[in-house]
Amino acid sequence: MKLTKSDRQARIVAELRTAPTLRVNELASLLAVSTETVRRDLAELDERGLINRTYGGATRPVSFEPALVEREKMMIEERERIAAAAVALVEPNDILMIGGGATTTIFARRLAAERDHLTVITHAFSIAVALASNPFHKVLMLPGQYDSREGLIHGPDTIEALQRYRAGKAFLGASGVTAEGPSDAGVGPGLIYGAMMRRSSETVVLADHTKFGRPSLSVYGPWSPQVLLVCDREPEGDLRAAMNRAGARRLLA
Repeated sequence: MKLTKSDRQARIVAELRTAPTLRVNELASLLAVSTETVRRDLAELDERGLINRTYGGATRPVSFEPALVEREKMMIEERERIAAAAVALVEPNDILMIGGGATTTIFARRLAAERDHLTVITHAFSIAVALASNPFHKVLMLPGQYDSREGLIHGPDTIEALQRYRAGKAFLGASGVTAEGPSDAGVGPGLIYGAMMRRSSETVVLADHTKFGRPSLSVYGPWSPQVLLVCDREPEGDLRAAMNRAGARRLLA
């Protein structure tokens, strides 16, 4: 299937999470496009600060996970579908934990518009602001150290505060989704997501297909029957086999 430009560029960024450098001809073969198309994609990604363009290819920037404001511009259609499917899992009066991220922010905006009377525990300002537009929601903001790049809170105080709460569901994003489990590019956020999993009866991971098979720094939890992956494509290979063995569920958006 021919990839869209958005899909191609998201795949390039994802590839650089695991390989520090990539050549134009390697990307052309991987994406099944011409080298000229790859060069145009690299030029656009370089202008947006998502990669460092080099002679003949690209390298990952020093901070290789794109900031939240940049991720919100990628895979928009897929994220919207995933968020819409996730909202259908929420009932009035539910108690939720929601982690930070581009897809979870879209999910929170939909919750504000389509659901009422929720109690939401979060560490992300984008989530809190989105939900605050609906006065029927109660939002509990966790304390801790502020990360301005991601617009979220993390640290020991955040973990400690989470121990005082229980939720029916945790809705979490992921930088990578592998056979080992969902993962995040940051150690601090990854620890928060792991704590949210443990303090919730069920975990819903929201991730588009570009995260499949892409290991990231902090694996925040294993697959289990209490984990549901909401995604835009069916996982394949080792990822699918691992989820099946663990009894983890999937919902295609």
